[in-house]
Amino acid sequence: MTTTGAGRHSAGPDSGLLSPVWAGTPVEAVTSDPAWLAAMVSFEVALATAQAGLGAVPADTAAAIEAAGASGALDPVELARDAREAANPVVPFVARLTELVADVHPAAARHVHAGCTSQDVFDSAAMLVATRALRLLLVDLDRISAALADVAARHRDTVAAARTLTQHAVPTTFGLRAAGWLTLVGAAHERIALLLARGLPVSMGGAAGTLSGYDEHLRAAGVPGADRALRLVESVARELGLAAPPLPWHHARTPVADLAAALGFVGTALGKFAADVLVLARTEIAEVAEPARPGRGRSSAMPQKRNPVLSTLVATAARQLPVYALVVQQSVMGEDERSAGAWHAEWQPLRECLRLAGGAAHTAAELAEGLRVDGERVRANADLTGSSLVTERLAVALGAALGRRRAKEAVTRAVPAMESGASAREALVAALRESGGADRLPVDVDLLLDPGEYLGAAGLLVDRALDRARGPSPARRAPADGPVGRSHHPSKDQETTT
Repeated sequence: MTTTGAGRHSAGPDSGLLSPVWAGTPVEAVTSDPAWLAAMVSFEVALATAQAGLGAVPADTAAAIEAAGASGALDPVELARDAREAANPVVPFVARLTELVADVHPAAARHVHAGCTSQDVFDSAAMLVATRALRLLLVDLDRISAALADVAARHRDTVAAARTLTQHAVPTTFGLRAAGWLTLVGAAHERIALLLARGLPVSMGGAAGTLSGYDEHLRAAGVPGADRALRLVESVARELGLAAPPLPWHHARTPVADLAAALGFVGTALGKFAADVLVLARTEIAEVAEPARPGRGRSSAMPQKRNPVLSTLVATAARQLPVYALVVQQSVMGEDERSAGAWHAEWQPLRECLRLAGGAAHTAAELAEGLRVDGERVRANADLTGSSLVTERLAVALGAALGRRRAKEAVTRAVPAMESGASAREALVAALRESGGADRLPVDVDLLLDPGEYLGAAGLLVDRALDRARGPSPARRAPADGPVGRSHHPSKDQETTT
């Protein structure tokens, strides 16, 4: 580590040291500072390409901008520090990019960023970065869905104890529990797929959302037609592989609000899966185990430990995502045509939403694909409460002869004796006798005690969840890959991931 002065450290990469859930996962590369700069370069190249197509700038302008962006001379640390003078990184970015273009093609330098404004560059770059991150996310959500569908199918009829408020409740199946996880992941997949199907929008509004700067630049270049600026927006959108919005959205932040909401739901869905695995992997429960790997889950102090680290990482992301998403969503309430502070507050939280959701999904995919379910332990845990697990059934069966209220009271009185080891028949007879009732039960209790015979529609519900997960839907038909603009790299080390 490089130091400057006593105790001072030079700036380094944002490596995810404090956020291991996304460190080293595919989403890291597409949301890094170099990736963001590459997306900003892509917008400037697309703008020059579209302007050249309308005859407003020389045809070789875009190539000069692309070459300058690929030179490796755009330093994220330098630009970040210079951004303090303008409250956004685009101002120093454009100045530096223009200098670099002048080195490559002096005549093209005066056409860089023509008619444009900072927010157009940054928001369009954000939509490019987000699109690439969403495509990675969709792949991992598909992996999770496939793995959970397999768990649900294999354990469709594995009897388990349903737990409500931490206590055994009634019989269920492990397959139905997995089907619940599957359904949540499917809902998350649907939200992300719909965003991609609609297409995230390019941002072009000019100084105050009227497109006046673009229009004036095109008019001065002799481009005809009152709709020339609108045609420019559509051309830039096509070049980048983004959608052309009906209106500029500088102050109408629906695209980022929708994005944050969908990413927040991804965290919630994956967080539920992780939370259940963390409970079920407890030593005294041991119904599931995470996929093992040498060294994974070790403790720095206790040699016997194998901690559920994958679930922990997913749960960590799930707890943070709603907070970051809230910051993005409340930024919609910015004042005027362009806000002071609200827009700026979105940037880092939006990136963290993309990183956390992408990292959590990649981690959860590994967890789901390697999850080990101990069916024998699942059934043994269900047997821990014995006949108490079917007391609801007993109360319903006795209710036909004794009335619902009296039957419920009798079963409630019988539970302590049943939990102490008495048979259900003996406990119920004693409870009825205590309440002044008959000594003979009106039903054959022994036929009602098998938890496997009191599963309701659990199997059919699992089948329904599996059918829905496997069946076609508009969201699942959405494209999960394809080009998103051209890749323009600010450094030779920038990884290409789309």
